[in-house]
Amino acid sequence: MYSPITGTAAGVPFTALPPADNGSAPLIVTWHMLDPPRSNAAFAASLPMNDLPAWRVHLGMPMCGARMVDGSTDAIVELMHKDALMSFLHPFVRQATEEFPAALASIRAQLPVNDGPIGVLGGSLGGAVALRILADTEIPVFAGAVVNGAIRMRSVVDLFPGDYPYDAASEKVVDSLDFVAKADAIASRAPLLVVSGELDHPALRADAFQLVEALGEPSELLSIPELAHPLADEPGIEPAPQLPLAREVDAGLTTWFRRHLAGAG
Repeated sequence: MYSPITGTAAGVPFTALPPADNGSAPLIVTWHMLDPPRSNAAFAASLPMNDLPAWRVHLGMPMCGARMVDGSTDAIVELMHKDALMSFLHPFVRQATEEFPAALASIRAQLPVNDGPIGVLGGSLGGAVALRILADTEIPVFAGAVVNGAIRMRSVVDLFPGDYPYDAASEKVVDSLDFVAKADAIASRAPLLVVSGELDHPALRADAFQLVEALGEPSELLSIPELAHPLADEPGIEPAPQLPLAREVDAGLTTWFRRHLAGAG
């Protein structure tokens, strides 16, 4: 298929997949999961969207892939155990969102992408980044999508063992990452495809339904039978052959973004 282009954009590692003609085309940016596929290269292999006449640039999340500490995920696990919300989930989403404007400018300088609105896609925790771009920034977006996304961060925190010890600061943070509450802001920016595996964590699946209901048309839900939370097998760091269920997700994303490419200018 197409040879990936690897590089960095303002310090953010990326894997870029060109359109068939390698020429100027709209841009779709993604942020990967922290479950498999847990790097930009692995996410590109799982959801390449090869039939789209667009550049797909898969960005690395903090401390993942090329930014792993000492080549392992041990440092991430340590942050999870220290404080799942305030040391891990929130800082990762905040950093990925804050570093994106400079990364986007660098991508535009390096690749022949259109200067119109972009597409955004996020998986799991990367979904919270895509949703923040929609809800909390003014970066022009023609369409968005999330796959088993972190739609309400409180639901994600609840997946960790024990009762989280919320205080005033952490309550404020977790409420700021409730994208059902920000549905009006998202709906005013771009249509959103919410992809939800039928075997995903029940709370995350419930959040997906509630977000789509709150968004209204033209946003949509795509439910994938038999899909659990991950899109790839462990360890999920290096590119691997696309799994059949990931192929279903990939097809749905391709159809969605193709439908809305006219809005990319």
